[in-house]
Amino acid sequence: MTKKAKQIAIYGKGGIGKSTTTSNITAALSVAGYRVMQIGCDPKNDSTVTLRGGNYIPTILDTLREKKNAKAEEVVFSGFNGVFCVEAGGPAPGVGCAGRGIITAIELLKQQRVFETLDLDYVIYDVLGDVVCGGFAVPIREGIAEHVFTVSSSDFMAIYAANNLFTGIKKYSNNGGALLGGVIANSVNAPYAKHIIDDFVARTNTQVIEYVPRSITVTQSELQGKTTIEAFPDSEQAQVYKKLAHRIANHTESRVPEPLSAEALRKWAAEWSDQILAVETGEIRSNGASI
Repeated sequence: MTKKAKQIAIYGKGGIGKSTTTSNITAALSVAGYRVMQIGCDPKNDSTVTLRGGNYIPTILDTLREKKNAKAEEVVFSGFNGVFCVEAGGPAPGVGCAGRGIITAIELLKQQRVFETLDLDYVIYDVLGDVVCGGFAVPIREGIAEHVFTVSSSDFMAIYAANNLFTGIKKYSNNGGALLGGVIANSVNAPYAKHIIDDFVARTNTQVIEYVPRSITVTQSELQGKTTIEAFPDSEQAQVYKKLAHRIANHTESRVPEPLSAEALRKWAAEWSDQILAVETGEIRSNGASI
């Protein structure tokens, strides 16, 4: 009997380090011995670049624009350590829905039973998380992904995007939609950053899966067109990604988040703006002491 691949969606606002984090998770899972596919669901088509030595691949939508039908071997490419790479793609600039690539990609891969044929252990969807579009909600709305994770820093707009994602997950949770596994806290170096993230997840009924610090190692790796797992496998940063991948691989219980209302989120942010300096200077040791 063919095993069923565990399907995971990773969301986050543009520029937050979502694709960097996702690709390192994929690479780490492959190094751990799993068969993994990463599906880029961003019109920029750059999700899998560091899994392929800096080289871009044809997208599903581009391929279908050139020909009416596409075979799996025309849109599925091999990457680092045997991972499978797919880019959904987007419409021509100024035309159509940016989320259409996700819908089309999922339909094509399901119709051709690609996941079963490749005997995958994990399918990782890398999804842009700050666009309000039905296509981008497909992995959640249709229950395609079993677990959803979001990448967020302590910056307000990243948290705002995460809170919007929580609203979508809660909306579809009663109709078989995917649930939230937790938050991947990215670029967490300053003391106040961890406090802000911890307070946000506590208030929204979720959890932090891993704290990922900002590291020059990541920049070095990407300049080489590689993940940190490939370029610097023994680095401290690689160990963080491996621990994160292990936690995601072993994650089983997701939940319905409790997003903050727009008013509550703004009030919460304003309160934190008054506390950052105090936390940074050591005047306050925990968020519970002030908020």
